[in-house]
Amino acid sequence: MGSLCVQSLWLLSLLSAALAAYDICNAKPKDLPLEPMCIYRSPEPIPDTEESEKIPESTNPRVWELSKANSRFALSFYKHLAQEKPSGSNIFLSPISISTAFAMTKLGACNTTLEQIMKVFEFDTIKEKTSDQVHFFFAKLNCRLYRKKDKTTELVSANRLFGDKSLTFNETYQNISELVYGAKLLPLNFKEKPDQSRMIINEWIANKTENRIKETLPEGALDSNTVLVLVNTIYFKGQWKSKFDKEDVFKDDFFLADSTTCPVSMMYQETKFRYGRFEKDKVQVLELPYKGEDITMVLILPFKGTPLSEVEDNLELKKLTDWLAALKETTVAVQMPRFRIEDSFSLKDKLQALGLEDLFHPHHASLPEAFHKAFLEVNEEGSEASAATAVVAVGRSINLNRERFIANHPFLLLIRESTINTMVFTGRVADPCASS
Repeated sequence: MGSLCVQSLWLLSLLSAALAAYDICNAKPKDLPLEPMCIYRSPEPIPDTEESEKIPESTNPRVWELSKANSRFALSFYKHLAQEKPSGSNIFLSPISISTAFAMTKLGACNTTLEQIMKVFEFDTIKEKTSDQVHFFFAKLNCRLYRKKDKTTELVSANRLFGDKSLTFNETYQNISELVYGAKLLPLNFKEKPDQSRMIINEWIANKTENRIKETLPEGALDSNTVLVLVNTIYFKGQWKSKFDKEDVFKDDFFLADSTTCPVSMMYQETKFRYGRFEKDKVQVLELPYKGEDITMVLILPFKGTPLSEVEDNLELKKLTDWLAALKETTVAVQMPRFRIEDSFSLKDKLQALGLEDLFHPHHASLPEAFHKAFLEVNEEGSEASAATAVVAVGRSINLNRERFIANHPFLLLIRESTINTMVFTGRVADPCASS
């Protein structure tokens, strides 16, 4: 397998059974004495120019840096995808899911393969001497994302590596993968039954996402030469802190990139949200919190007449961070469409273009393919009935000084964990009628 060593990946001083007893969310680095075969030692990090940013309270500095690394990768990957896809097509993906899944492959990577993973996913920007600690910080980050206090937020992530049963998978490695990333290596019979293996993988994903994400691997995706498959999927649905009243939904036109229109069900509400209007960048930015408030949806809407591609081309993490920091509680009359986005694509060529070459090269690591699928549904159902009346009390008051946010043309969206600004999803809503 070259530098992707699936045999004897780890030498651990703790027994597998003992590791299984740890609660990773409360563990300390010394609780996971990782001794990988290969370690990438990062060069001296570039000084952080984002001086205005302060590490959130009760946050490990390395977890904070990992969150920012994910955001940098998210924007880099999104830009590549946006340039590749037609301007009129929707985009939706989970950068944190992709980063997490490829961090799992890093468990057995060596030499240039390991270096490329560290660089493409920006892991080398974390101020740690070696690559092995990234796994521990990922575990801590995942605890903040997936162990939410508010049960109304549904965030389901499914990540797994599937390898041909002819390989000998180290049992301790499987236990570590499950402990840190919630994923074990599962051996399948790719050589003799590739399509049956494909269906097993798809069924596993469907079960993990309550049947909302199906057929991640298309027909023909696997063959008898398949050795290892990386799959990552994620599903999210949250209840708005301030819901859109069903009685306020109306039919309207959405203006597409090609100047045509399509009919949408437009939701409306007027209340206080964190909002900003940035004349220089020609955008409005609106943050809609989900119940619990630690997960929010951020909408980035270009001014009328400004193509979304112009905003995409100029978007970078520093600018986005500045926008979010400048948002203020403002009474806003919001109009946005109901929509449903389901996006799926192969990651191989896209990550190769960003510099992750050896992992997919047959002479180096021989990871033949990687697939990603993500789903989002946005509608007016935002809160439990018992909480709705208190939240929307000011919703329909007349305010001549209110701001207007009318999302009737293509816009960007982010779903993030707001306390540490982790991008869970990024996307482009260019055609909300496409999946209606």
